Parts: sequence; C-alpha cells; structure tokens
Amino acid sequence: MIEYAVPAAVAAVVILVVLTEIAAAVLPIVIVLLFVPPHERESLARLLAACDSSRRLRLWPALRAAVRARRSEPKRVP
Repeated sequence: MIEYAVPAAVAAVVILVVLTEIAAAVLPIVIVLLFVPPHERESLARLLAACDSSRRLRLWPALRAAVRARRSEPKRVP
C-alpha cells in the first residue's frame, strides 16, 4: 500500500498542474466571449496581437494601448 503512495502523489500533482494550465488557457477566451461585444472582438484581437511581442502578454502596455485606441475612436451612437 505504501509503495503506491509516492507515485500517486506525483500523479496527483502532475494532474493538478495540467488542469491549472488548461484553465489558465481557457479563462481569457471565456472572459472575451462573455464580456466583449461581438463587433469589437476582432479589433481587440488585433490590438492584443500588436501589443504582445512575446508569448506572455504584457498586460499593462496592452491596456494602455486599448485605452488610447478607444479614446481615439469617434463616438458611436447606438
């Protein structure tokens, strides 16, 4: 029984890490789908792609660029 404890613990940690990575990858997509209006998704994707030169998103520069882009757009009437 004890001989299976260490491999089981290692397997549990590996599964936890894998599930955490999957959740971290899926969560931004879910947030965009729920909170970004459909007509703004393409421009947001282009903006984030332009701001992210590495694999890891640099959040603050992307947010500043998004605010600048939003302020420079003409006002829309619904």
